[in-house]
Amino acid sequence: GVEVGPQPQGVARADVLDKMRKIVKHGLDFVQLFNEGKEFPPCTIEVFKIMEKVDYPRNKNGEIIAIIHPELQDQDWQPLKNGDPQFLTLDGEVIPYQGNCTVYPTFINEAAYYEKKQAFVKTEKIKLTAKHLRLSVS
Repeated sequence: GVEVGPQPQGVARADVLDKMRKIVKHGLDFVQLFNEGKEFPPCTIEVFKIMEKVDYPRNKNGEIIAIIHPELQDQDWQPLKNGDPQFLTLDGEVIPYQGNCTVYPTFINEAAYYEKKQAFVKTEKIKLTAKHLRLSVS
């Protein structure tokens, strides 16, 4: 599956559809070249690995008591460092991120995740290395 976003539910966006088409085309091109015996050299890429889901701050009744801070809103894949604003209470108090490493939040304030008790997902940036790749014909 390919998920390209973000985009609101029920909305068809031309820019997102174009990105999805490009991703699918690259995937199909790779399969074709691989099946033709092309050798792909070793490579290293940066990816984001999911660490944990972060819920909204809640009171003892399970009600949300803070929203995503304006400085975090729309900052998917951007670094969130210790002390950076994370939430804003309904009383105007800033709740900073408290962590021992920089994280890269994504799915920030996605409407579809409210019921799943997810304000955003913390990810870490890691590097993956692949050896050369070539179809071995028997």
